[in-house]
Amino acid sequence: MLRNIHNELLDHRFTLSGRPKRIVSLVSSATEAMDKMGLINRVVGVSEYCDRYIHDLQAPVVGEYLNCDTDALKNLQPDLILTTGGIQLNLARKLAQQGFPVYALPLPQSFFGTLENNLILGGLLGELEKARHLCTDMQRRASALRLSSPSVRPSIYLELWLGRHMRAVGGGSFINDLIDIAGGDLIYKNHTLGYFKPDFDAVAQAAPDVYLFFHEPEYLIDPAELVADRKWNPDTPVILSTIECGQNMIQEGPSMLDTAEWLQNQLLALPQ
Repeated sequence: MLRNIHNELLDHRFTLSGRPKRIVSLVSSATEAMDKMGLINRVVGVSEYCDRYIHDLQAPVVGEYLNCDTDALKNLQPDLILTTGGIQLNLARKLAQQGFPVYALPLPQSFFGTLENNLILGGLLGELEKARHLCTDMQRRASALRLSSPSVRPSIYLELWLGRHMRAVGGGSFINDLIDIAGGDLIYKNHTLGYFKPDFDAVAQAAPDVYLFFHEPEYLIDPAELVADRKWNPDTPVILSTIECGQNMIQEGPSMLDTAEWLQNQLLALPQ
């Protein structure tokens, strides 16, 4: 049975079988969710980031975050191509203009947004029951982590280094909820934006209990050097997040709860 699909983010329409079996995922969180739902055998192409989260991933790499090999896509004859919003929308629009069956998932602004994306994915794949089970498991785990959080919640300044691009994180990102689940409070949790350039003097005045930095392997940073250059408190504990699954602050797939557990253990180990 064919279904008519309309992706509002792209204003793109295409037909999709009831249970598509040839899926290209350029979204690592969606690939991870499909693996958790037992559907990874339907994935015939992935982005170069997907194998960070799935052991022994067999599907070939056909793209990265902003580019893909359209000839390889055509050869795979996908029923469905998954992208996301934000800066990946330009790639999604190009694929849609070329007639590919592409669907852009919204960027989640909260933990609930990650659950909703699971349900959207389950609907596209004709597997809503499996998607609901995944959401229930994630909610249960988040609740358990909240119960084991530190008795005194530390305030946290989080800084992301995406290559050479630096951003602080605010309340308009799912990462705020990840930190909340772990038992901390972002100093910018009431900032309406998700990502922005911070005022270093304002960070110093906020006097966070923890500095938390994320960086990618292509662009290493020295947190201690950054703290010293900005004349921040050198005695404030520093936590470093990387692309390793379960320690990656920017991954919104199911492993975000592994990251929350890792972060919670880091926070519980801090001097009280």
